[in-house]
Amino acid sequence: MITTMLKAKLHRVRVTHAELDYEGSCAIDSAWLELSGIREYEQIEIYNVTNGERFSTYAIRAERHSGVISINGAAAHKADPHDIIIICAYIGLSQQELANYAPTLLYFDEKNQLTRTAQQIPIQPKIRS
Repeated sequence: MITTMLKAKLHRVRVTHAELDYEGSCAIDSAWLELSGIREYEQIEIYNVTNGERFSTYAIRAERHSGVISINGAAAHKADPHDIIIICAYIGLSQQELANYAPTLLYFDEKNQLTRTAQQIPIQPKIRS
């Protein structure tokens, strides 16, 4: 059996460009692609925290250390510059591969500066009612 798991996540990164007349894709700073393990042309899911849109596209390389996150083509209708988004890639793993698996998580601040990396999502504190 194959289980679909989170492979990589760029958490709360900000859109820098929305290019309607460009061939569809999402351009991502090359350094962030390499650090996350997302490959050029790999399918990605984008979750727009600012407006609630959710859509699929594929990753392409932007200039290294540029901080670029460009939503291109028809998807540019779903995100504007400065929107906060989450970019995820998923992977299918066998039961044997799951035993030692951990995703790659990248976290960003309001200026698109990488603040930390992790291999697990922190446990959320209990909310008191």
